[in-house]
Amino acid sequence: MRRNLIASVLLLSSATLALAEEAAKPATASAVPAKTGSAKVASAGPVTESAKTLYAIGLVMSQNLLPLKLSAADLATVQQGIADGVLGRPAKVDLQTYGPKIRDFAGARLASGAEGEKKAGAAFVAKEAAESGTVKQPTGFLYKEIKAGTGASPKATDKVKVHYRGTLTDGTVFDSSIDRGEPVTFPLNGVIPCWTQGLQLMKTGGKARLVCPSELAYGDQGRPPTIKGGATLVFDVELLSIEK
Repeated sequence: MRRNLIASVLLLSSATLALAEEAAKPATASAVPAKTGSAKVASAGPVTESAKTLYAIGLVMSQNLLPLKLSAADLATVQQGIADGVLGRPAKVDLQTYGPKIRDFAGARLASGAEGEKKAGAAFVAKEAAESGTVKQPTGFLYKEIKAGTGASPKATDKVKVHYRGTLTDGTVFDSSIDRGEPVTFPLNGVIPCWTQGLQLMKTGGKARLVCPSELAYGDQGRPPTIKGGATLVFDVELLSIEK
């Protein structure tokens, strides 16, 4: 499961026309919290089904842009670009000049925002590595066998069926097939590196705990809004079977 933040920044559908029209209003009316008499207008939500769907487009875009940590002024500028592009107005910058700069800009913002999470994650990994039975692997993730399996170990090219629970370092559960009551099946080479490497250490029927630094998980980008960029993740995994 991977998201391309840069593509999300660049990709806009024609369905965002109404959103762009709203963004074309003066920035002072939309980029800062409303005061006194305008509070009711600011808090009013979309009424029609079409407006609600368009609003949902804005929410999706916001989650893709969240790792960039845009200020109100930044957001106003983004809204201006959306409005000019979708409504066919003359561009205020040369896209051939500034388009290629988006990747470096986003990368710098992501790296800056992820730094704090990485430091906290490194401290967590160091603490967990001292726990009995925990083994730090050469690539940096931690592996702790909870229950020994008795079957075969999967290869990176195998498809596996597992039960798992994923948590942040503070214990917050962000995903759990166990809680859903439905195991999942996937190709082992199609998931985060920590899983690809960690599950190959397991045997069918076994359970293990993986502590995954961000570079072996979702990197500086994360999976907002729940998984921040640079976040270290913890997975409790049960290898149910190797699928044919």
